[in-house]
Amino acid sequence: MRRRLTIAIAVGLAVVLVAVAAVVAIGWWRDRGRTDLERATAYAPADAERLSYTDWAGVRAALEVHLDGSSPAGDVQSFLDDGFDRDLTSTSALVQSARVLQAHFGFSPATAQWELFSQSDQGAVVILRMPDGTDFGAIADDLAQAGFTRPATGETDGEVWLGGGALLPTIGADLTPELQYVALDAAEHLVLTSDTEGYLGRTVASLGDGDLPSGMRDAIAASGEPLSASVYDGPYTCSALAMSHADESDQQEAKQLVDQAGEVNPVDGFAMSVQPGGDVRVAMAFENGDQARTNADTRAKLASGPAPGQGGDFSDRFSVASATADGNVVTLDLEPTEGSYVLSDLSSGPVLFATC
Repeated sequence: MRRRLTIAIAVGLAVVLVAVAAVVAIGWWRDRGRTDLERATAYAPADAERLSYTDWAGVRAALEVHLDGSSPAGDVQSFLDDGFDRDLTSTSALVQSARVLQAHFGFSPATAQWELFSQSDQGAVVILRMPDGTDFGAIADDLAQAGFTRPATGETDGEVWLGGGALLPTIGADLTPELQYVALDAAEHLVLTSDTEGYLGRTVASLGDGDLPSGMRDAIAASGEPLSASVYDGPYTCSALAMSHADESDQQEAKQLVDQAGEVNPVDGFAMSVQPGGDVRVAMAFENGDQARTNADTRAKLASGPAPGQGGDFSDRFSVASATADGNVVTLDLEPTEGSYVLSDLSSGPVLFATC
């Protein structure tokens, strides 16, 4: 009887192990085909309207810089200065705080793999993916040393560490308010921070369960493996990049240019990114393929002429290497002119070729 029970338990355990292995294998296979940008944005809250992504490991590699947790703050600052010169750091929420982070928090742009800054009218959160093998216990000790209040339970499994606006100035100058509250998720290799305790807690509780609008997902999928990127949903694109931010004369010029270019349709999702090698890619999602094919022509014309609201011509900043429609997504590949800052200059409005 005991032997039959032992055999039954062993068989049951084997079944469970096979099932677990199958789930892991399915998850690995599904993740295998995704870009780092897609993996990062999959952690974004479902209410995200604006995402700012920085591939810190990729930026360090592009600049041929080798840093770790013990690197001096001066070396970190030199790295960030070089990144700014290459227009690779404008999407980060942590640049101004990097020196203090390196010295006191146990994580910074010098050590993170990537950073995602998610914003909506409900709140904002910074999500950092740390390398495999990161000692999250050591980060927890650094936070405690800096003055954060340890969670009653779960120091590294998503519970919120309490800081607050009064604490940050005691740690160091120039810390962004987004660092007031911190959560550590060692299982996912993530550090999450926010200026609001409740929003951070809700983000951690639903981590990975968010479902971004399809237009944002389509624009993200068309963006490849960028070093930095700004991603907007349709309503944000049509408001933040709108020509309504320009003065009256520029609005009139914009209207004439749009009339000359041809039909334009509302944008469902928008992404502008710096690609490895320095080119800039713009991905715009539309309602359907017919709209995308039409807008590939009109948006290319608008991106090749005057830049009302920005000043001068777009050709002063970049040339349009290609404009293609694939399904419902239009992709513009832009070659920046020397010394231009296309992503940082054009990730806020007015931007004529993003008009709705």
